[in-house]
Amino acid sequence: MVTVLIVDDDPHIRELVQWYLKKEGYKTLEAHNGKEALLLLETNQIDLVVLDIMMPEMDGWEFCKACKEERDIPIMMVTAIGEPNQRIKGFQLGTDDYLVKPFEPLELVLRVKALLKRYRIQVSETIQVGNVVIQRLTREVFIDNKVLPLPPKEFDLLEKLASYPGQIFTRTALIEGIWGMDFEGDDRTIDVHIKRLREKFAEVTDSFKITTVRGLGYRLEVQK
Repeated sequence: MVTVLIVDDDPHIRELVQWYLKKEGYKTLEAHNGKEALLLLETNQIDLVVLDIMMPEMDGWEFCKACKEERDIPIMMVTAIGEPNQRIKGFQLGTDDYLVKPFEPLELVLRVKALLKRYRIQVSETIQVGNVVIQRLTREVFIDNKVLPLPPKEFDLLEKLASYPGQIFTRTALIEGIWGMDFEGDDRTIDVHIKRLREKFAEVTDSFKITTVRGLGYRLEVQK
């Protein structure tokens, strides 16, 4: 059974989220702050975290940073702080989704389901988006069973975006994740590689597109 950890200092919010998630068949655990949440992570198998930001003792920012340094667990921030710079901070710390209070509970449930689906894609050895298949072990990309050669960094960038379809990645996050913390170039490096990927795949598939999210970064969108 999927277990979701709800971290919020407001008991009414925890109760609301818990009720809707249990209705969908999920098991839930609750924590009053980030400190309690980290203790629960040590003793329980957690599949996803629904996380508030403003909490006593350890806030959502601190928890997100500490959690992502040790575990690869999807995190959805649910908070009253909705300014763009706060969203950017959340994504830079590793959050996978961001929902602003007040929220529609059914939307939260749908976002939880989408995040869990993305995570299952991320941990598999093969990623498939329409007629595009990405093999992690051999580092090959196939279009209708034909290999499409990609340079190493372009493969890494495509693999990262395709692992989390719909998720926004900031330029900083992509640079640090693919080129490393010591990279001395600038954001234009990402832009150039994104342009090359767009040009190559526009000619061979309409299964997805890589879109620019103004002020935030990039995401891969699956086309239906």
